Amino acid sequence: MSPEAKKLFNIIILGISFMFIFTAFQTCGNIAQTVITNLNNTDFHGSGYTSMSIIYGVFSASNLISPSVVAIVGPQLSMVVSGVFYSLYIAVFIQPATWAFYTASVFIGIAAAVLWTAQGNCLTVNSDENTIGRNSGVFWALLQSSLFFGNLYIYFAWQGKTHISESDRRTVFIALTVISLVGTVLFFLIRKQEDTKTPGEEDSANEILGDSLSAQNKVTRAVAAFKKSIKLSFTKEILLLSVTTAYTGLELTFFSGVYGTCIGAVNRFGSEEKSLIGLSGIFIGVGEILGGGIFGLLSKNNRFGRNPVVMLGIVVHFVAFYLIFFNMPNDAPIAPMEGTNDVAYMIPSKEVAIFCSFLLGLGDSCFNTQLLSILGFLYSEDSAPAFAIFKFVQSICAAVAYFYSNYFLLQWQLLIMVVVGFFGTITFFTVEWEAAAALAARGSDYSSI
Repeated sequence: MSPEAKKLFNIIILGISFMFIFTAFQTCGNIAQTVITNLNNTDFHGSGYTSMSIIYGVFSASNLISPSVVAIVGPQLSMVVSGVFYSLYIAVFIQPATWAFYTASVFIGIAAAVLWTAQGNCLTVNSDENTIGRNSGVFWALLQSSLFFGNLYIYFAWQGKTHISESDRRTVFIALTVISLVGTVLFFLIRKQEDTKTPGEEDSANEILGDSLSAQNKVTRAVAAFKKSIKLSFTKEILLLSVTTAYTGLELTFFSGVYGTCIGAVNRFGSEEKSLIGLSGIFIGVGEILGGGIFGLLSKNNRFGRNPVVMLGIVVHFVAFYLIFFNMPNDAPIAPMEGTNDVAYMIPSKEVAIFCSFLLGLGDSCFNTQLLSILGFLYSEDSAPAFAIFKFVQSICAAVAYFYSNYFLLQWQLLIMVVVGFFGTITFFTVEWEAAAALAARGSDYSSI
């Protein structure tokens, strides 16, 4: 197999592995709050929103050390161990206990930081400036296929149900645990890249793949990775992109947890309200897959760079927020187990709700594919620290959003996303224009990024 074919193979395996793990985890996140509110066990007092807030809070803090962990352990083993912790978190729902639920939330937060830092490194090592756009799109399309399969099962299995029984819950989460473990095992198929640097030449992306280093060298490189993360955090480009990243954290929380809960709480949807959560997740996935596939395929022929894709993303999201504001009752995110009978500015429409799901997924893919692309392009030699910072900012904003989702009405959650999304788009444009200018100064073709 040629080096280029091997790299593409690694990207595809990486995407498929993430697809299996996040088929389980994202489906779990989408239905967690609904399942918890249907628990008859009075000994369980957990909250899906609180769990997600803990996960993303620990996730954000753990990103400070994740480059060092990946430097010592290596990206492949880092992803395998992290995948095991994802499976353990999902397995908790088979027989929920409050202490186990929140303890698993802490551990999966740590695992997530290591997993995504290793993923960013693996993506960058297997790409160059001509293929980073394509590979980001391919990975994102495969990853977001996860939203389709798990939620398709939820839609059919929960059709016509207004209450989720213990048997329903156990069947779903046993299946999701097995699916997550399959994705974890697939990480072993990723092939290591040969170090093509000349002796004495350093590249943190290649260094981090080394597995024959002495313990002392690994510790030294772990410390260096931590210092590099701190240093990069204060660069102009990272600070500007952090606003865009913050927005992706807020809207991630909304489409992956809050919006499904809103749909499941609207009593006017009748007996379909619970199965509609699955259908919503399917259409979010369709939007994500369509966006990732299109932007990955078009990346080599896009002479205008990344800005038009990000502009499309913010316009699509603003349309979605506007329709959701008119369609969904304000108290839907915080409605009790009985749901809400309130009406917004129109009688709740299932068709509008599902269309908004598609728009949320499409807009999210616009932002994330372009952020992955520009980070891999700007920081090809410092991929692990750069992606750790990206996930640090995204996860801390997701944690904050999950926390206020326990208390804020829908209108305030939408307003926060509109404001942060507007400024995040402007800051992304600024970084992209500077990247284009730097590329032109080197005499490279801008359309190749």
